[in-house]
Order: sequence, then C-alpha cells, then structure tokens
Amino acid sequence: MAFRFKSRSTGDVVMLEHNAKQLLQILGKEPTGPGILLAEQMPAAIEALQAAVAHEEAEFERKKKEAIEKGEYVPDPERVSLRTRVAPFIDMLKHCMNERTDVVWGV
Repeated sequence: MAFRFKSRSTGDVVMLEHNAKQLLQILGKEPTGPGILLAEQMPAAIEALQAAVAHEEAEFERKKKEAIEKGEYVPDPERVSLRTRVAPFIDMLKHCMNERTDVVWGV
C-alpha cells in the first residue's frame, strides 16, 4: 500500500506505507487517516525532518563505529536512508511553502 501526498502547486509524492507513516510520525501527524499540512506549518515540518535525518545519520555512524571496534558486522552503508526517503517530500514542502499551498494526503 502507498501514501500519496498531493498539492496544487507540485506533482504528487508517493511513498510506501511504512515510510509515509514514519514521516508523518516525525511531523506529529496522525498516520491513520486523511490529513493536511498547512503552508505556515512547513518551516517547522522541514526542520523536524532535517533533525530526524541528522539523528538517524548520527546513530548509523555510532553503530558503525561500535561494530568496527568490536569486530562485528558493520551496518550496510548502501541502505536507503531517511535522508533519501524524505528528500522528495522536503522538496515538495519547500516549493509549496513558496507558493503558499497546502499538502494533503489520504483524500
């Protein structure tokens, strides 16, 4: 199942359900139904997503360092990171913020 994020000023952004739910939880939005992100909420949303990306990257580096020190399996550097998964959505938000349009999902 996929989530489709829509706006009048951009193309749709489509995400797998698991990834979209993670994104919405980062934003403090309910992932179980339709929703809206207002243009005035977008700066805070972008900051929250960027903070989550920074946290995930720091955790990955910490786990990698621990694994190397212990001689254990090193986490896969080729994994699809949160940065990669949310980049199209952040681009959408930046464009919508400039155009003063909202983003909706589940409608």
